[in-house]
Amino acid sequence: QVQLVESGGGLVQPGGSLRLSCAASGSRLSINHMAWYRQAPGKQRELVATINNGGRTNYADPVKGRFTISRDDAKNTGYLQMNSLKPEDTAVYYCNAYIISGPRAADYWGPGTQVTVSS
Repeated sequence: QVQLVESGGGLVQPGGSLRLSCAASGSRLSINHMAWYRQAPGKQRELVATINNGGRTNYADPVKGRFTISRDDAKNTGYLQMNSLKPEDTAVYYCNAYIISGPRAADYWGPGTQVTVSS
């Protein structure tokens, strides 16, 4: 059974940095695209960044120049490096990936990790 689990969230001061990880577990995995989303209290979930299986990346305008998405296919893990964090970056961050495992291909979500930016 395929699972995604995020880690690396926490409390950080404005201007600080955090690195989120998203680890996929299961057998015979092949990760296609991977993305990070976030959802702040009272707001809709929004796309933060994407990376395809060729390494091409895209970012939402609010995080361009501050966040970097990457992946390590040997470890079945994705990352989101977040620098120059702002209070408005406070949200639950979710990992999303389209994963092929044996004969099955599906979209998977992690349970989320809380990021709080506050002094």
